[in-house]
Amino acid sequence: MTSAPPKVWPGYAVPETSYAAAPAKSTPPARLLLILGAVVVLVAAGAVALSVWFTPSEALVVCPPDCGTPPISKPVSTNPRFTSEDGEFSVSYPGPETAYDATFEPNGVVLDLLAGDGGTLRLFGQPANGQTPRQIADGLLREHYPDATFDYEIPNAFVGYQLGYGEVADDYPADAIGDDDRNRVLIMVGVKNDYALIAAAAGPFREFSPEFGSGHPSGANFFLALDMAKYVNSFTWRGDPPR
Repeated sequence: MTSAPPKVWPGYAVPETSYAAAPAKSTPPARLLLILGAVVVLVAAGAVALSVWFTPSEALVVCPPDCGTPPISKPVSTNPRFTSEDGEFSVSYPGPETAYDATFEPNGVVLDLLAGDGGTLRLFGQPANGQTPRQIADGLLREHYPDATFDYEIPNAFVGYQLGYGEVADDYPADAIGDDDRNRVLIMVGVKNDYALIAAAAGPFREFSPEFGSGHPSGANFFLALDMAKYVNSFTWRGDPPR
């Protein structure tokens, strides 16, 4: 049995001699790293630029003093308003057939709460005579509650949406025994155009609990404080724009 003839492929014959080939082109490692680094930097910069482009800008708000205006209408739109005799301010107060008995004075309103633990809220104004809100508050406390002891300062206290000063104090009658006769005093003062608007409330101390008050802990711890905010916010000085 004869073997199969070998396969033959067409080829080229060259003379036997020495040949030189041009070296293959290559990139030096340092240059390669530089190129890769530049690509990474460009990609990262593009990603950051796109992120910034598609991220909505945040409003720069510094509050206070740039706290804006109330979000909705007037603070108390259904209640009547008191205007002082000198025309320097006005304030809302609870109308008839409410839990308050209102008494009017030339420079303000006195509201006696007839429900819950009771208490008295005064909403009034007076010339500031160059005094700060804190100086006015301290002076009023010394005048009307000389034995009251400071409890805490109200942070960011606003009166009529004007940054002012607020303080809570405790007052014990001379014959008081324990917390049963402890009274709470809350005073807030705002000054604008050298005219002070003041909200001062006093009532029996009672610690808020799930069974009393709002159901949540409170630094005020007296019943009248639950209803003050809307009247304090309703203060307006002469010339204030409608809210």
